[in-house]
Amino acid sequence: MRESVKKAFERIFHAGIRAVDTEDAVNRHVRRDENELIVDDRSYDLDRFKRVLIFGAGKGAAPMARALEDILGERLRGGSIIVKYGHGLPLQKTEIFEANHPVPDDSGLKATSHILKQLGQCSEDDLVLFAFSGGGSALLPSLRPPLQFQDKQDTTRLLLECGASIDEINTIRKHLSRSKGGMLTRTAYPATVISFSLSDVIGDRLDVIASGPTVPDSTTFQDCLTLFDKYGLNDKVPISVYELLKRGASGLEPETPKTGDPVFDHIQNVIVGSNLAALAAAAQEAEALGYRTVILTSRVQGEAREVARVMAAVGQEVAESSHPVAPPACILAGGEPTVTICGSGKGGRNQELVLAAAIDLSGSDRVAIMSAGTDGTDGPTDAAGAYADGSTVKDALAKGIKAREFLKRNDSYNFFEPLGLLLKTGPTRTNVMDMICLIVT
Repeated sequence: MRESVKKAFERIFHAGIRAVDTEDAVNRHVRRDENELIVDDRSYDLDRFKRVLIFGAGKGAAPMARALEDILGERLRGGSIIVKYGHGLPLQKTEIFEANHPVPDDSGLKATSHILKQLGQCSEDDLVLFAFSGGGSALLPSLRPPLQFQDKQDTTRLLLECGASIDEINTIRKHLSRSKGGMLTRTAYPATVISFSLSDVIGDRLDVIASGPTVPDSTTFQDCLTLFDKYGLNDKVPISVYELLKRGASGLEPETPKTGDPVFDHIQNVIVGSNLAALAAAAQEAEALGYRTVILTSRVQGEAREVARVMAAVGQEVAESSHPVAPPACILAGGEPTVTICGSGKGGRNQELVLAAAIDLSGSDRVAIMSAGTDGTDGPTDAAGAYADGSTVKDALAKGIKAREFLKRNDSYNFFEPLGLLLKTGPTRTNVMDMICLIVT
């Protein structure tokens, strides 16, 4: 790949990341005027609250909490947040815990139990601020009795491997948990609640971000059973999980709180950043670099390999017919594809997407592609994503690396690493899904 194109990809990607910097995002929505806290179009008299507390979870929760600490100053009494390992920041009054993502671990379980205990002590004299971002669902695990933690870990792995969407995975998580699907608001009731969310889901749905811990839940136990049928998981999930969901569907377990529940009478939910905001900033940078730019959508979903085929076709169309934009062009899209794991290789959805696209683009010398996670982590790897162009498959073959074999075993990381085509950013401490970028010269 030409170094100039690679550098252009990096500049475009990082411009998108800067636009959804979590501290800046919070500061755009929140300010303090002496004893008044102003959140968008609402104001809160801080003098009427005995305590102001911060809680939250997610890869970007630490900078969100830091921004809120700076705004609240001496008014803040404390709180706790949970972040992914390596995503912490020094905070003044807010406890910070680190835990595993995407499969929850014991550290996350203990930290969540600590948060639930604190929320359970809240009263109508408390103002509770929540900070949620991508990863919040896995980082905020709790168990409905009689589940064991291994049951939840095994179920999460099965859902991740079967190709279920994040909406579907979170539907299950809500009903196996005491901390999702509106349950944090129920636990904090009758406190006043303000919840800030950095969206990492299609359509910026509050009930899906971090599994909607502070909003009414529209999903049911029966929906969970329907999803198990859809993905053939009835005989694979732990029996305790299946039996719990069956009891819930029969009305023998309490449902998650729904619209109209009084626990939601004193809550404000605010989305502070989204994928579309990142794409808009990336588009501005691409135009500054001299590319005619089009944003296709911020709602990409489905199998990464199928998304790759569509994106490769778009790039070839632009190269051959200047439709929908004439070269030099940059075509942007965002969202969150999925991967159905059928091999034992190493990679993530973005790397797999780029590898599949590289095969389709082989020989197209004017088209290049990048796909990367805005959180800086693609799957269980240290890469955010990868790059490729029409020469990538040929260059790999010259090193004895056969693209189709690596794709077949989901081994995209080990395909791109020897070629120097992995994008590594480290933790960005933000998360608004993925960014896909085509450059056509």
